[in-house]
Amino acid sequence: MKLMPDENISALLTEETKRYTPNEIEPRWQAVWDANPALYAAEPHSSGKPKYYVLEMLPYPSGKLHMGHVRNYSIGDALARYQWMNGFNVLHPMGWDSFGLPAENAAIKNNTAPREWTLNNIAEMRKQMQRMGLSYDWAREVTTCLPEYYRWNQWIFLEMLKRDLAFRRKSKVNWCPSCNTVLANEQVVSGCCWRHEDVLVEQRDLTQWFFRITKYADELLDGLDTMEGWPEKVRTMQRNWIGRSEGAEVQFHVTGTQDTITVFTTRIDTIFGATSIQLAPEHALAKAFAVEDAHLGEALDAMIAEQKTARDTDMLGELPKHGVFTGKYATNPFTGEQMPIWCANYILADYGTGAIMSVPAHDERDFEFATKYDLPIKRVVAANIDTDDVALPYTGKAEAVLIDSGEWTGEAALEAQEKMAKYAEANGFGKATTTYRLKDWGVSRQRYWGTPIPVVYCDKCGMQPVPEDQLPVLLPENIDLADVDGSPLARVPEFVNTTCPQCDGPARRETDTMDTFVDSSWYFYRYTDAKNDKAPFASEAANYWFPIDQYIGGVEHAILHLIYSRYWTKVMRDIGLINNSEPATRLFTQGMVIKNGAKMSKSKGNVVSPDDMIAKYGADATRMYSLFAAPPDRDLEWQEEGVAGVYRFLSRIHRLATKYAPAMRASEHTQTLEGLSVDGQKLLRTLHQTIAKLTQDFSGRWHFNTCIASIMILVNEIVTNEAAMDNGDISPATQREVFRVLTLMLAPFAPFLAQELWTELGHDGIVFRQPWPVADAELARENEIEIPVQVNGKLVAVIKVAAEADVEAIKAAAHANEKVTARLEGKQIVKVVAVPGKLVNFVVKG
Repeated sequence: MKLMPDENISALLTEETKRYTPNEIEPRWQAVWDANPALYAAEPHSSGKPKYYVLEMLPYPSGKLHMGHVRNYSIGDALARYQWMNGFNVLHPMGWDSFGLPAENAAIKNNTAPREWTLNNIAEMRKQMQRMGLSYDWAREVTTCLPEYYRWNQWIFLEMLKRDLAFRRKSKVNWCPSCNTVLANEQVVSGCCWRHEDVLVEQRDLTQWFFRITKYADELLDGLDTMEGWPEKVRTMQRNWIGRSEGAEVQFHVTGTQDTITVFTTRIDTIFGATSIQLAPEHALAKAFAVEDAHLGEALDAMIAEQKTARDTDMLGELPKHGVFTGKYATNPFTGEQMPIWCANYILADYGTGAIMSVPAHDERDFEFATKYDLPIKRVVAANIDTDDVALPYTGKAEAVLIDSGEWTGEAALEAQEKMAKYAEANGFGKATTTYRLKDWGVSRQRYWGTPIPVVYCDKCGMQPVPEDQLPVLLPENIDLADVDGSPLARVPEFVNTTCPQCDGPARRETDTMDTFVDSSWYFYRYTDAKNDKAPFASEAANYWFPIDQYIGGVEHAILHLIYSRYWTKVMRDIGLINNSEPATRLFTQGMVIKNGAKMSKSKGNVVSPDDMIAKYGADATRMYSLFAAPPDRDLEWQEEGVAGVYRFLSRIHRLATKYAPAMRASEHTQTLEGLSVDGQKLLRTLHQTIAKLTQDFSGRWHFNTCIASIMILVNEIVTNEAAMDNGDISPATQREVFRVLTLMLAPFAPFLAQELWTELGHDGIVFRQPWPVADAELARENEIEIPVQVNGKLVAVIKVAAEADVEAIKAAAHANEKVTARLEGKQIVKVVAVPGKLVNFVVKG
């Protein structure tokens, strides 16, 4: 880049042109960057550079970004730019989670086709992202509602069908009356729909498609122990959701019948203390007993209604426990004793087997129930074999031994569990087993705007997969989306009616569509090879880029998206598409943006548009505020004045840089303290301390708020030294180095201004493709440090000493301090403890 003489530049830099005008600077540089499509493009695998895949969770295209989005994307953008500056081959893509119920509902409300509504929103949001200067490789853009993407949803579905990972069954499902569709268990929050927090979910019996996620339950659980780069709170949430319980199944024979009741228990060691059986009111045997007993039937109906109300209001754990005796008995297979069979309101049909053995002496709920109905309470576990009296219920296990338990009396409880399970298996009435809270993923949705499920039904051949060469099964356009039960696709004859791929006879297409979490479970693999029309992606590309080095998104996705994407990764690994078993090495969950006491969202009516902020203060200030106002993992309370403050700070940098630019352009930079004034030395010292601080934070903690605060301290130091720079006490060469490095450190946070200053200072090229500055330890080292001085452990004074001062020099400096001298007067010094760089402590008496 050829520069004009300094005097000509100075003549052009009037007060007007020196003003910080982001709405002139930012679009100008965005146009330059847009003209270079390779700028943000990942390089070939053969580049020789280490790879770095940084990714923010893709948004739903609702039409407008808000500041919550800006915060998420600004974190990833800063990291991507930092990694480019550190020599990495960076993949930083963006796409759209564009199927889903909101688009369908908006289409109904606005009489607009979902496709048109969605693609218009995408265009608007992409424009906003570009105006923000986000560093995305748009050549890899993924839009999940387009056939070139959802074709591969269907292809993977068929691969899962071949492996018995996709299956269809009739079951009790969660139904949202507002969404008019089925919800997965993970989409029910406190008894309500995850999209409609005040809409109670109903239970319906429907035939649905499921993915067999339970096959991978152990691997999903055990894998969490290897994921040290994921937040512990996310791993804990997933552990609890998977909910592995190790125990035993035991069968109790119903007296006088051929029926048995299967009970799962984690404490088979307590079975000699079981004094009754409790069934869930919806248990099949409970219903069978009720056929003979009208009173029992009425009681069961009342308990089922009670459970539903409690489930809907998330109050199941608060139900007062009660039950009804069925009049039936079952035999305890270990003791031969007859045990009454009850139905109880605290037993749930969908938890375990829907039946428990009640051991009131060693379970709090059972104790409460038995006490209420005067059922026997038999103690069979104790802290030691000689214990006669202990408060009940006693729930110890690790330290416990068995009493009154036949041949196992005196055994340690933990050892007895294994032996008793083997005894049950050997005698044909039980076995050791493991159960999970995790249920198979229900993926059928009775809505239009989603991926069609690629199967057909033939009266002659039954269910048949759509042949691969007939994919994608396309969604029809311009259909009636009347808000009624059942899939709108079922009312489109030209979609429903087809031919059987097996016999060429008439057949009907599946009219349910896939859960939109299918789309987001693997989108990040498609980014590695987004234009591939032969496969979901090339394995070579995915194996180069995966796992993701840094994934960024909200903790609210811990159970939904994040557990599904882990499952999908393992399925694609077993299909042979990829080598990795987990999608991401590191996960960062950013805090929410809060306004008026609530998370910023359209439904709360508290959205702040980044467009408004950019119009007032510029994109750099808007982005930088979102990183500065709070640590990125904490919630941020929105304050517009904070954006204005960052704008003023950037204005100050712009003023300083443009003021000294003419002199700096003619100078060479320096990296030595020799010949510098005291002020110049201090300024360079602050500069290199700032480099060290930012480099450390980018490498681990991500405290971007303190990074920006450190830059502010540096700028304050520059302002303090303005007079020294004006009168030549700090040379143009030193100024040049300070502003050069300041501009590089600003680049991840405020790329537009950084690029403007980089050019203004006479440098060529793109600022965020320059090498990241390296801190010089010698230049960063303080000449003097502060040392606290204590007398008998109490702080008396703080002294300044040379950074390299030894013990004797520190003691001497402490003795010379007036405050210390006054405190020591008349005292006998017993000992002096001096630790270089840390403290001095006088131990005195008298």
